[in-house]
Amino acid sequence: MRVGSRAGEFERLRPLLFSIAYRMLGSVGEAEDAVQETWLRYESAGVEPESVKAYLSATVSRIAIDVLRSARVRREAYVGEWFPEPLLTDPYEDPERSAELADSVSMAALVLLERLSPLERAVFVLREVFGFGFPEVASAVGRSEAACRQLAVRARRHVDAGRARFAADRREREELAGRFFAAFREGDVAALRVLLAADVAMVGDSGGKAPLWSDGVFGADAVARLLGAFMAPFTRIGGTVQPHEVNGQPGAIFRDRAGGIVNTLVLDVSGGRVQTVRAVLNPDKLAHLGPVADAFAVVRETIRARRAAG
Repeated sequence: MRVGSRAGEFERLRPLLFSIAYRMLGSVGEAEDAVQETWLRYESAGVEPESVKAYLSATVSRIAIDVLRSARVRREAYVGEWFPEPLLTDPYEDPERSAELADSVSMAALVLLERLSPLERAVFVLREVFGFGFPEVASAVGRSEAACRQLAVRARRHVDAGRARFAADRREREELAGRFFAAFREGDVAALRVLLAADVAMVGDSGGKAPLWSDGVFGADAVARLLGAFMAPFTRIGGTVQPHEVNGQPGAIFRDRAGGIVNTLVLDVSGGRVQTVRAVLNPDKLAHLGPVADAFAVVRETIRARRAAG
């Protein structure tokens, strides 16, 4: 196959390769690097593979496994909660696997995948999310088909154990999120409280590089009060909250008056209530979305505006 033909075939499969790598790594930057390394290996390969899709998927998976193994130490030393980098749009679409793709890219699902070993995660992503056959999975991870079946069973057991029992459908999530952000914009604590589960948790990932509310805020009353008290002064200093789907879930992007990104927010909806509010504030995890604000400065100004209003 000519270089131009190779490049064309690679570009056709790039969305799939990125989506595999992102689900394995939880990082947009690392996923893009893995895809680029896959192209370099494919470009320099002396033999044309029988199946380009299988070859490239296996290559990007092996690269991601190596990255995951080296990332383990970094993530164990990470300051506070670790969340994946926010993804606003998943480039890969497959109508036959739309449910699996949507579920697997959520913040909640990616946090669950952190519990798996690199091999378990690779097998789960290739088999359960993208529907690869066990022969292809075995080739990708360098294990026998029997071993991959065992890895798949273990991975599925871990994931199922951590999933919400009463997951909401898309329409229910969007309707509840609309009510949530309407109440948030109004600073309506009572309306927010009704939408939150009694044991709701509001947690954030700052990596120690952005202001954060201790180790989290828990319970409907505390979370509703915090959210209700934040919006008015944030708006007065020129801040905006832009509702936006994040990792396939209802969410929002917070910006300062200059348009810089302060943080993203994602809602986990289950059982007719918001169960978890996840915020990503670490500027390193927001840079791929655009210019990043100085979150410390924004918070200081917001607090001053709140105090000035009495």
